[in-house]
Amino acid sequence: MRLEPITRPTGLTMRIAFWMSKRQLGKVMTPLSVVYARVPPAMKMGYGISKFTKSGLTLDRELTLILQTHTAQINDCKFCVDIAKATALRGRLGIDRIGALDNFESSSLFTEREKAALAYVEETTRNKKVIDSTFNRLKKHFTDVEIAEITLLNAIENFYNLINLPLEIESDGLCALVPPEFSPEIRHASAG
Repeated sequence: MRLEPITRPTGLTMRIAFWMSKRQLGKVMTPLSVVYARVPPAMKMGYGISKFTKSGLTLDRELTLILQTHTAQINDCKFCVDIAKATALRGRLGIDRIGALDNFESSSLFTEREKAALAYVEETTRNKKVIDSTFNRLKKHFTDVEIAEITLLNAIENFYNLINLPLEIESDGLCALVPPEFSPEIRHASAG
């Protein structure tokens, strides 16, 4: 990691954010202690983005999670993949599907609708644009509003990845901190 985490934040808002992160995730997440502790006004933006991706979308939560995770995997953002797996475990979502994202096109774990969205975010992340056939495939399965949401979601995930990657923020090991009552049979296989 290129910047040392701040362990004792100044200001009430940041101390509350550290406490909430520790309470929700089992530890203070590294981006909070490395980036937001140094730029506290960015907390409001980060909170707004988080709130939007959790409750401001019409897309279902599992689709949102697999799209974010696929983008993070393409960018090799280990922190974001780790937090996605922990979120899947805590939400009792299909963590097996996260493991199958590298081969989503040939996997029976994904619907044609999901494959169209995954292909769109993959091409967008890799090329910053998509060819007509990729967009038309997406258009077969999603409304204009959903397409706009998928595009925003992908941009947001790329934004987070571009915070973590240059600062070399790695996995926080959040999967290992998920309490055993959250799908204990798959927790061990997915940790890391």
